Amino acid sequence: MAETRCENADPAGLAGLGDGLGDGLGEIANPGEMADLGEMAGLGEAERRRALVAQTARFTGAFLRWTDGRSCGGLTYSRLRLLEALHCGGPVIMRELGVQLGVSPRNMTAMVDALEEARLVVRRPHPTDRRATLVELSAAGIREAEQALAPRLDAMAELFEVFSPEEQQQFFAALGRLVRAIDTRQEA
Repeated sequence: MAETRCENADPAGLAGLGDGLGDGLGEIANPGEMADLGEMAGLGEAERRRALVAQTARFTGAFLRWTDGRSCGGLTYSRLRLLEALHCGGPVIMRELGVQLGVSPRNMTAMVDALEEARLVVRRPHPTDRRATLVELSAAGIREAEQALAPRLDAMAELFEVFSPEEQQQFFAALGRLVRAIDTRQEA
């Protein structure tokens, strides 16, 4: 039986990203391997930033298509994260689950609907708050989480084998810095 590592679980994947690590993306790339970096060399500051936005958008779209293409039985990465959160944290109010996973209420409802239809989660009335609904794993959801969650997430994580351990650390740090920048700008 595969084991899900709950003691360090961070379903949103955001806690402590890049704390105290390298300066980021510029350290990762090998100019001989990435033609796009050479294209950035002659650009001004504003153009470089726009090129980074474009490259990030290309990566994001490609990564989401790649992870969705590896879904098994309708379990996309987002749905796997939801199962992991419930497996590691237990029943939770839908609204809180959405915040934890960084998912809008509308998308959270759609994800829970799909997992409920697959009989992996159940909705229950909150015992003290009549307005709230708890989401929890069903017996089948517990089995799925214990048997298949870790192998499916590990299979998706194989993508990052193209990076050395140092590059993985730098990429992790750079993404963490970007997430914090996004969070800071959203709060302002």
